[in-house]
Amino acid sequence: MLLTPRSQAPRPHGPRPGTAARFRRPARRLKATALLASAVSVCLLAASSPPAPLGIGDRLYPDLGNPGYDVQSYNLSFTYPGTNSKPLQAVTTINASTTTDLARLNLDFAHGKVESVQVNGEPATFTSAGDDLVVTPARPLPRGTWTRITVRHTSDPVAAKDQDAGWVRTEDGLAMANQADAAHLVFPCNDHPSDKALFTIRITAPNDYTAVANGLPTGVERDAKSTTWTYRTRHPMATELTQVSVGRSTVLHRTGPHHLPVRDVVPTKDVKELEPWLAKTPDQIAWMESKVGHYPFETYGLLMAEASTGFELETQTLSLFERDLFTGHTYPKWYVESIMVHELSHQWFGDSVSPQTWSDLWLNEGHATWYEALYAEEVGHKPMETRMKAAYAASDGWRAAGGPPAAPKAPDPGQKISIFRPNVYDGAALALYALRQEIGRPAFERLERSWVNLHRDGTATTADFERLASRISGRDLSGFFEGWLYGKKTPPMPGHPDRKPAAPGAKAAKSAK
Repeated sequence: MLLTPRSQAPRPHGPRPGTAARFRRPARRLKATALLASAVSVCLLAASSPPAPLGIGDRLYPDLGNPGYDVQSYNLSFTYPGTNSKPLQAVTTINASTTTDLARLNLDFAHGKVESVQVNGEPATFTSAGDDLVVTPARPLPRGTWTRITVRHTSDPVAAKDQDAGWVRTEDGLAMANQADAAHLVFPCNDHPSDKALFTIRITAPNDYTAVANGLPTGVERDAKSTTWTYRTRHPMATELTQVSVGRSTVLHRTGPHHLPVRDVVPTKDVKELEPWLAKTPDQIAWMESKVGHYPFETYGLLMAEASTGFELETQTLSLFERDLFTGHTYPKWYVESIMVHELSHQWFGDSVSPQTWSDLWLNEGHATWYEALYAEEVGHKPMETRMKAAYAASDGWRAAGGPPAAPKAPDPGQKISIFRPNVYDGAALALYALRQEIGRPAFERLERSWVNLHRDGTATTADFERLASRISGRDLSGFFEGWLYGKKTPPMPGHPDRKPAAPGAKAAKSAK
């Protein structure tokens, strides 16, 4: 996610924020096991305790995710009624394997009406507890059971009072923005990035609409009044990266590196105006591949939404952008292109390699900001050094306001996306700049390529990144990372002992223009 600045003076980011690979289920990590241990113990008592929201104990979103099962795939079906002010009829089917004995199980789901639930083809009872749907199957589920859960429900695009994500209502339909904890406002799920799964998505809409979703199309069925589109991912995906677009849109096709299919979804009336921007994507993919290796998914493209979201979002294989970023003529060309690269780089950092916990968010946003700034330097001729000097001056203030990069403060009350603060954007990119200074450019570039290759299609932690950096550099970097990622104060910059953060209360330096 990148939050779009709203002033006339552009800045590199605001204070808000090839070929298909065979699917490999990444091995479970010890840290994930520890995170789930206490939650699983809750599961074992579920039969004798009242229904309650669970969660897997994420430090920033403790109620997200659910213990006791591992989702392998989602099958989502939405029927769009022809207006974005009425609920969609929906069916969510989840295929999962149980990781402990379950008398009942929790799904994350809110802001929709549940009509029925089946577990393995048999009716199940259900109730709500907080933002959880608590399901009691007709018979207990032993550990190691392959389980199918089918929920018939509505999905309401009209935002609840405290909802700042989920369905996005556009001028002509809908799109999705589920980061960080809003997929469960759209469909029942295990709404945490540590549990990635394959997705099949079906959307039925009136014939004068076009529907697009993550992955590649696998079929189109038409009748006299409506059309059903089916899309399927070839790689596992976190729930927060799901995308569905319904609108009066045109899908534009082109070819990227290695014959990669690139498809863009734009309002039909804006095709001519937006085409020059969209034509830049294949070269941007090639630029990113020159830095970190082969593009990790089966397709890519931009979804241009005629909506005011205040952010751009890296939904997997189809990044969400506000149309006005490209048509408003507010920002210079180099800046808009660098934002395109920010979301593109997330396909490697955040989508293919997803955070094991939300405290690992800096691995997503810090890297995306890094490549955004590097592109601005190499293509837009905006020096990285200037931006990093400004970030260093502001860093202590960012840490005080939002926490260190790898230990961000919890979201503000009622503002779930407020973890997206400058500390995990330019503050985290500054830590990567310091790391490059510390270990040298060749080792840093090997680290970046190794990181996305080693953890492709999986999840990873800050500790994983620290260990890999130490191994590739040939020395223990634990002291370096302790200060740069967890310290309350910004450490001295390697190679630049003259640089100092701004004094407390001083006005932060502006980012490079």
